[in-house]
Amino acid sequence: MIQIVKTSTYFPPEVETARLLEEKTGIPENVIKEKFGLYEKHVADSSMHASDMAISAALPLLEVVDPLNIDVVIYFGSPFKDYGVWSSAPKIQYELGTKNAYAFEIMNVSSCFPIALKVAKDMLTSDRTINHILLVGGCKESQIIDYQNPRSRFMFNFADGGAAALLSRDNGKFEILESSIYTDGSFHDDIRVPAGGSVLPASHETVEENLHFIDVKDPADMKERLDPVSVANFVKVVKESVEKSGYTLHDIDMLLPLHTKKSMFNQILNGLELSEDKAIYLDHHGHMSSLDPLVGLDFAEADQKLKKGNIVVTVSAGTGYTWAATTLIKIRD
Repeated sequence: MIQIVKTSTYFPPEVETARLLEEKTGIPENVIKEKFGLYEKHVADSSMHASDMAISAALPLLEVVDPLNIDVVIYFGSPFKDYGVWSSAPKIQYELGTKNAYAFEIMNVSSCFPIALKVAKDMLTSDRTINHILLVGGCKESQIIDYQNPRSRFMFNFADGGAAALLSRDNGKFEILESSIYTDGSFHDDIRVPAGGSVLPASHETVEENLHFIDVKDPADMKERLDPVSVANFVKVVKESVEKSGYTLHDIDMLLPLHTKKSMFNQILNGLELSEDKAIYLDHHGHMSSLDPLVGLDFAEADQKLKKGNIVVTVSAGTGYTWAATTLIKIRD
């Protein structure tokens, strides 16, 4: 039995409200609240980066486990980190004092937390020398948004923060059950930061043309192809994850999705026949890459919304496009 022992989150103190986003984007405040589903979001200043927020989120977990007893540190957060072609995992391992752990990263943009749960579970299951795994993630994707680019409009909810989870074989609150992951690579070319990679190296021209912000190649074309399949794929991975775990959709007590516009959130709930009170919607935090489902789990626990025996599903989707879900069951209050 592989378990989540404890979760924790961190958010930088600065907040951007819907009113401030109206000033930045020209989109009315009420539209940002009602359509985007965003009242406010946290943004980091120049002193905080993805690795720093991951570290800040993980520190409280060291109150329940000796750092020297952690065997593996896995970074699952945003690929937009402190530096390019650089692994944040060794920095995080060093700063947390987890000297006996090896550290590495897995990255599948926003879909990564349910996948990270599966990877960590499989590692603990297959290798008896591993007893504690620390999952850590950070996000500073508010910095890669060009609010004057209407093609990236649906990503104006990108926000900053950190989240972490401690996994072990005992003393946990949630047992990690089964996962379902689905990739449709036909969307691989739709969303990206155009410049900075080997296709278009950084130059004066790429900076002047704002090509270092996230962009959508052809929003209308992507929408035409993505809208018919996206909600269906959310439902598909949740259903498969739950059924592989021995349950049905009707057994779900809480859904922990990524933050999306309110209409998509409602469509996902309708597809799963869930009421809104059975999901966590991050309308005061926005979308933090792969962190959202873990943030939702931490919030649900803090608000005492979950009790022993509850079935909880983490679900997310990442550009490229991958949909992923992992089911949990609460085993201790």
